[in-house]
This record gives sequence, structure tokens and C-alpha cells, in this order.
Amino acid sequence: MNAAAPPSPYVRIGGEPVVRAIVDRFYDLIERDAAYAGLRALHGADLGPVRHGLTRFLAGWLGGPRDWFERGQCVMSLHRAFPISSDLADQWASAMTCTIAGDATLDPKLGDAMAEALGHMARGMINFGLAKSAVA
Repeated sequence: MNAAAPPSPYVRIGGEPVVRAIVDRFYDLIERDAAYAGLRALHGADLGPVRHGLTRFLAGWLGGPRDWFERGQCVMSLHRAFPISSDLADQWASAMTCTIAGDATLDPKLGDAMAEALGHMARGMINFGLAKSAVA
């Protein structure tokens, strides 16, 4: 007897409405909290497109609809044009961790795993302020 595959994290957190709410809280936080001013400054005045893009990315990354990934773009490559320092990566990871932790409906273990993985991803995008020996 074959056991059914466990539900994806996307299904476990509640799908599109929850992903969209996480993204909205994330961008609301970086807009209003001075601790994320450097991160906010990296974005354009209109956060609508990045809110949409992050929602689509997270939906696919969590096992939901993969339309963002079907465009054939790599999240790392898309961010290569921006000067991402360790401070900016830490701001992004911190804001996302706070956002996820602030959602009482999420399974804490799943939320912690998401925040940890996304923090690693953010820090993997650091491309500015590195010593030459560190990137050689």
C-alpha cells in the first residue's frame, strides 16, 4: 500500500492567501520600520511589482503554483544587479523572520524552517563589500 505524499508547505500554511499576507506584512514592515531603511531604499517607490513577484516566488518555492519559476529566471541572477551587502541581506532576513514569526497561524516548526532557508538565500545574494580574497 502506497502512502499519499505529505502536503506541500504551500498547502500546510494555507496557500495563496497566507503567502500574500506574509509578503504584504514583510513589505509593510520595511516601509514603516527605520531598522530596514537601507533595504527600503534599494526598492523603487512602487512596491506593487515586488510584492507580486515575491508572492509568486514564495508560492512556487513552497510547492504551490510554479509560474514564477516557469519564466526561466533565477532569483540569484535577478538580484545580481543590486549592491547587496551583508547588512542588507541581514535586514531582509530579519524582516522576513519577524514577519513569519508574527503569523500565529503558521506551524512554528514550518515557520522557523522557512525563515532559516530564506535567510540563507538572502545571505547567498551578498555581492557587495566582500574582500577580494573572499570571492576569488
